[in-house]
Amino acid sequence: MQTFDLEAQGLRALNSTLHALKGQTNETAWEIINPKGSHAIAVGLDAPVDVTVRGSTGYYCAGMNKQATVRVKGSAGPGVAENMMSGTVIIDGDASQYAGATGRGGLLVIKGNASSRCGISMKGIDIVVHGNIGHMSAFMAQSGSLVVLGDAGEALGDSLYEAKLFVRGSVKSLGADCIEKEMRPEHYEMLADLLKRGEADGKAKPEEFKRYGSARKLYTFNIDNASSY
Repeated sequence: MQTFDLEAQGLRALNSTLHALKGQTNETAWEIINPKGSHAIAVGLDAPVDVTVRGSTGYYCAGMNKQATVRVKGSAGPGVAENMMSGTVIIDGDASQYAGATGRGGLLVIKGNASSRCGISMKGIDIVVHGNIGHMSAFMAQSGSLVVLGDAGEALGDSLYEAKLFVRGSVKSLGADCIEKEMRPEHYEMLADLLKRGEADGKAKPEEFKRYGSARKLYTFNIDNASSY
């Protein structure tokens, strides 16, 4: 394992080193020490490497991730895994606002709680939160899945498109055009896979969740209301 001391060597040197790991490399395991809440740690990675951050991070950790597995042994600031394309990001602690925002692929796992706007405008990413999520989560979520083992705050799934939301606990309120939907066999199967991949299969069973999705009224053209558009 390669060890990088962020306090001694600096953020620019860290990200430059990790960005250089394109294609085939035998330097596949990296450890970052002394992060001390620094912003933009391990952003823009595009190689099948494993990166462990030993401590909490600031804004946009692992943003735009492709292929890499990034684990934070602490909590993460706003925008963790923002615009993620593929790979896996695991936060052992809590995550601040808009975790996984605009994510297009890959898996984001948050072992603690997530703050407001978790999964905002998600476009294919899968997010598994072991704790609770804050208000306006999955706002304008287009595709992908959000799994919450705890409770959800106000206006869950407001202006939702086709993302799938699974919540085990209570939901304070649903946003515009978001409704509870039937759990069919394919959803139980999908959820079991997400719980396993999200390291939560020992904590919850698919049968304990409710599914939420779009009523498909907000963004559907209705010829009877043509004069109103």
